[in-house]
Amino acid sequence: MTSTTLLKRVFGVVVALAIVLLLVGQLLGQPILLGYVATGSMEPTMNAGDGFVAIPTAVSGSVADGDVVVFDARELHGGGLTTHRVVGETSEGYITKGDANPFTDQDGGEPHVTDGQIVAKAWQVNGEVVTIPHLGTAIMGVQNTAAAAVGTIGPILGLTTSPDSEGTGSLLVAVGIALLGFGVLLERIGPARREKRRSRSRENVLAFWTTLGLVLLVFVTFATAAMVVPSGTTEYEVVSTETPEDNPQILAPGETGELTRTIDNAGYLPIVVVHEARSNNVETDPPWQTVGIRSSGETTVSLTAPETTGQYTRHVGEYRYLAVLPPALLVWLHGLHPLVAIAAVNGVIVGVAVVIVLVVFGRGDLRLRSAGTHVPLSTRLERKLRKWL
Repeated sequence: MTSTTLLKRVFGVVVALAIVLLLVGQLLGQPILLGYVATGSMEPTMNAGDGFVAIPTAVSGSVADGDVVVFDARELHGGGLTTHRVVGETSEGYITKGDANPFTDQDGGEPHVTDGQIVAKAWQVNGEVVTIPHLGTAIMGVQNTAAAAVGTIGPILGLTTSPDSEGTGSLLVAVGIALLGFGVLLERIGPARREKRRSRSRENVLAFWTTLGLVLLVFVTFATAAMVVPSGTTEYEVVSTETPEDNPQILAPGETGELTRTIDNAGYLPIVVVHEARSNNVETDPPWQTVGIRSSGETTVSLTAPETTGQYTRHVGEYRYLAVLPPALLVWLHGLHPLVAIAAVNGVIVGVAVVIVLVVFGRGDLRLRSAGTHVPLSTRLERKLRKWL
């Protein structure tokens, strides 16, 4: 393979990965490694349509003044993800502002931004955001073209609903998968190409380490999904008023109400659940607990109304870990960082899986024996029956 061919392939993989990350990020409602701005509110730092590297909050750490963050806005642009800079912090949360805007988001009616609303930070080097010019423009162009095509072809196929951004993203992902499948099909049934090199691979033999790697990949993927997917942040609305009601979320200033939160474990492994207050005036009791196999647990969430009357949003984070290590150890690892606890759990799962595979199959390559198509079916069935009987 020449260097030119290698560069072309690497470039193609990078472009494909960028498109997939942007589309999947839109489907999930938060950027995954890549994001973009659609307006000019961050000029001259980022022009409309520029892309940027989005670092999830689980990795980026705490937020500081000057950080450019992606948060789930309540009022701005009708709600949804917004990319603005943090310019201050109060007891109620962060103050944010677009670099091109003459006033802060909070002056414009947006509530203070809490940690629970922030989903990512833009990667900055020496205080400057690393941008990818026109990346968002290209993606929005693809989306608009796809939406226009669906709008034109849809009525012909009997589709009467107009596509939204999520539907368009789903359509593009589906089309990409279909094209991939079509390409594989052509590769399988298309004109045969003459092989110019002699194959050194052995038929019907699976390399041990390759097989083990695939097995571990499946185990780790499912284990990580079991921990990450159910985790997340829950919002609680608190109203501080001089006329409180018999409601734990409508309270007099300074009063505390209690809610019961239920944690369900539908899996076949016990889990350790850590509850973490991500706003002020919120407490959980217990702060962590172990929930058994196909069981449930409860925790009490205490919400304290601020002294100033008004409506406030509070957030409680939930983190789940498979209880393959002592619960106290998992909680300590979580205190270092959630990713450290996840890595420790995956490490135990990998170790156990390796031991099981080595005990059951040994370290030799796996040979898949076949009688071949030249052997009649009746003969093959007879041999099987003899073996079983």
